[in-house]
Amino acid sequence: MKIEDLDIGDVVYAANTITDDGSIPDGVEGEILAEAGTRGVITLIGHVEEEPDRSVFLVRFEDKDMNLGNPVGCWIEDLAMEPKLVN
Repeated sequence: MKIEDLDIGDVVYAANTITDDGSIPDGVEGEILAEAGTRGVITLIGHVEEEPDRSVFLVRFEDKDMNLGNPVGCWIEDLAMEPKLVN
């Protein structure tokens, strides 16, 4: 199974640290939204109008207290199906 095969409600992990690229309303550019390995749940799957073949996933990542944060738009390459192991 690949990320592209996942659906709403499926658990994913941040493949790398995800930061605000300046596209989040009222957000702070450069702010960390999810550290690599953070668990999240897919809440919506859509497509970019300019690139209809490219999927964007809205993911709510857990914070340190296991509460779900605000939805974050993620590309396929931002997500993993298993947590990244840290040595």
